[in-house]
Amino acid sequence: MDRLAAMKTFVRVVESGSFSAVAQEAGSSQGAISKQVAALERELGVSLLTRTTRSLALTESGGRYFEQARRLVAEIEEAEVELRQGELELRGWLRIAASVGFGRMKLMPLVRRFMAKHPQIRVDLRLHDGFIDLVEQGIDVAVRIGEQVDSGLVARRVGTSQRMLLAHRDYLRGLPTALPPLRHPDDLAQHNCLIYTGMANRNLWSFTAGPTAQEPAGTIKAVRVEGNLQTNSSEVMRAAVLAGMGIGNSPSWLFEQELASGEVERLMPDWMAPDTPIQLVFPPERRHSAKLRAFSEFVAPALHSQLS
Repeated sequence: MDRLAAMKTFVRVVESGSFSAVAQEAGSSQGAISKQVAALERELGVSLLTRTTRSLALTESGGRYFEQARRLVAEIEEAEVELRQGELELRGWLRIAASVGFGRMKLMPLVRRFMAKHPQIRVDLRLHDGFIDLVEQGIDVAVRIGEQVDSGLVARRVGTSQRMLLAHRDYLRGLPTALPPLRHPDDLAQHNCLIYTGMANRNLWSFTAGPTAQEPAGTIKAVRVEGNLQTNSSEVMRAAVLAGMGIGNSPSWLFEQELASGEVERLMPDWMAPDTPIQLVFPPERRHSAKLRAFSEFVAPALHSQLS
């Protein structure tokens, strides 16, 4: 049995979801493709797929093997193409992860341009506001906002996420006329603050006094805020701010158009919230991937120009 050929067939069966689709791609029969995968299972001594008349599903062992096999197949194909061609033609899957809001608003336009430049590339873009294990999920590269805590990953800084206090004009118009303007972090006690639970400090908001603040420049003030809504979703946070439900402590890029139009206003500009780094991170074994290198070199300067 040709182990590499069987591995490639298995990967394509999982990706396409059927033996018949792979058979059509290969100009072979469904039975031949099924036998190839069965031979691989016998060689490995484990069942990789659960087969029914209508669907295929990975077994637990199959899921683990699939992630490793997919990476190996991709790396071998890249090496073969690079040997055959003087100029590398990028092809195959590139698996990218990011938070939902950043992925939709900042990353997706760049992904679209990258795919237009490399038409043989296929992208699996996974958006999630929670933590994703890159190795376990088979991710090639992720865009992460915050300090890199996983020392086992390679990181490349591409920009800065500037946080600020924000509120929709409808929220501000609805405040009691007797309420004094928001000028100091302590004044937040009189407001409904929307809590993003994806932040490590959650409802403990920290600010540094600027040169025009009431306190000496550089003074750090941390205040515990309260509100009637908390969420782990950046998209829900954005929707809540736009609905005039309260004050958000959010990245400026999440409200660029609304800030420019005046629909959303920056509050307490004399006090600055901590900025957080934006980084491309990837497993060290992927550092030699031609697709990853090309994507990194394409995206990094674009994000840097937008977020620096």
